[in-house]
Amino acid sequence: MRIQSSATEKRSIALPPRGAGLGLAGLGVLAFSFTFPATVLALDGLDPYLIGIGRAAVATLLAAVALAAVRAVRPRRDQWPGLAAVGLGVVFGFPLLSTLALDRGASASHAAVIIGLLPAATAVLATLRAGERPPPAFWAATAAGALCVTLFGLSHGGGGFSLADLLLFGALLAGAVGYAEGGRLARDMPGWRVICWALLLTAPVTLPVTGWLLLTGTQRWSGGALAGFGYVSAVSMFVGFFAWYAGLARAGIARASQVQLAQPVLTLVWSALLLDERVDAGTWVAAVAVLACVAWTQQARASRPLRDVTPERTMGAEVSYRRARPGAARGRERAGAVRGREADRP
Repeated sequence: MRIQSSATEKRSIALPPRGAGLGLAGLGVLAFSFTFPATVLALDGLDPYLIGIGRAAVATLLAAVALAAVRAVRPRRDQWPGLAAVGLGVVFGFPLLSTLALDRGASASHAAVIIGLLPAATAVLATLRAGERPPPAFWAATAAGALCVTLFGLSHGGGGFSLADLLLFGALLAGAVGYAEGGRLARDMPGWRVICWALLLTAPVTLPVTGWLLLTGTQRWSGGALAGFGYVSAVSMFVGFFAWYAGLARAGIARASQVQLAQPVLTLVWSALLLDERVDAGTWVAAVAVLACVAWTQQARASRPLRDVTPERTMGAEVSYRRARPGAARGRERAGAVRGREADRP
């Protein structure tokens, strides 16, 4: 009886439809689309290293409160390596490298275009790490989106890549690692807990480094700098991941990550409105092409992630089958018993 109750509880945890996952991923993308404009605002008075590391320190305090409020159970031992990868990718790598790129002269709109390659990198890592196998049409759409943003970046960079571009490429690779690992972990725990535990895991570095930067650096806390730093700390580094990781887990990492192809377009809009950056006709043409690729990726049906079939999962499925169709289950058992008796005859 105890086994049936445990198995039934396992089967009762069902993920919502993929459409809900894509909607959650879209909310995460909307939150992230303000990150570069907010970072530019924060750079008007704050040290780039403080912005890149300090945002995680602030988010760590929020994460500790959130986990304590629900008395969250500690992750399993086998989940800590994945959380470490999330920390290296989206707590350290992406924020710090992207902030340094913006400090080195990259505009928010230019950075958004380069980071537009992030969905393609995430899809590749999802295939290698999370066991997802999207169909060929999906990869064609991903390649088209990656080609669009690459050509756009080269055309606006004089045919080459600067130091800021290299930093942005490093940021997108780090972000892809954090997204793929976080989406994989979000299959076993709520997405918001993934980022919370990753933040706590990196706290022994982020908290003292942030304190040292505050004590030794000269910061100018203007209204814009405070607003920008507050946004990247509370939203980009914390709340945005709640919806993002949940969307990656429910819709599939490779498929849901393609929603992020719309992020460069949104960031271009916010850059023009908030920072008065000039967006030329070529930028809007590229934006339309990227949106077309987003629609194409969503038409391509991605296969579900491959999962191990364990005895516990099999038992849960069997209990559900018996409860849903008791007559069919009894008939199958009787047929098995007859076959067994026949096999025992000399």
